[in-house]
Formats: sequence, structure tokens, C-alpha cells
Amino acid sequence: MRTRVYIAGVLALMINAVLFGIGAVGVLSVPPLNAEAQFYLPLITALSVLLTPPIAWAMAPRLRARTWRRAETERRPFARRVYDPEENSPFR
Repeated sequence: MRTRVYIAGVLALMINAVLFGIGAVGVLSVPPLNAEAQFYLPLITALSVLLTPPIAWAMAPRLRARTWRRAETERRPFARRVYDPEENSPFR
């Protein structure tokens, strides 16, 4: 399997927890929604499960340092480069 799939899988667990937490706190803290929590909490659960994979898939490439650095330097070619110890090593 590719690295992006592994990163997206690990990231999906955290994203799902955050989405569900935001939805659950929102439902349980608003009194009119709290009265209908039997309907809204399963809805929040389903929505968080459906929204998690695309969000994780979109965020996964940004967690790869190699890809992120390359994209950043292509977008801003005159930006200061990240320190590379092999490039500046006196022991070459």
C-alpha cells in the first residue's frame, strides 16, 4: 500500500473524533437540539463517518515532509530554503 493510504488511515481516526466531538457538543449544548438528541446524535455519527475519508485523503499529502517542501519551493521559488544538513556539511 502507498504511504498516503497509511497516513490517511491514521489521520482519519483523529478527524472522525474531532468531527463527532464538535457535532455532539453542538447538539448537547443547545437546549432545543438536546430535546431531539435521539435523532441528531445518530445523524452526527453518520455525517462524521461520511465526511472523514475525503478530509483525511486531502490532508494526507501535506503530512509528508518531502512533498510539502517541494510544493512550497515550487510555489515560492525565492523563499528561504529549509536547512539541509547534507548540503551544508563540512564533512563532504
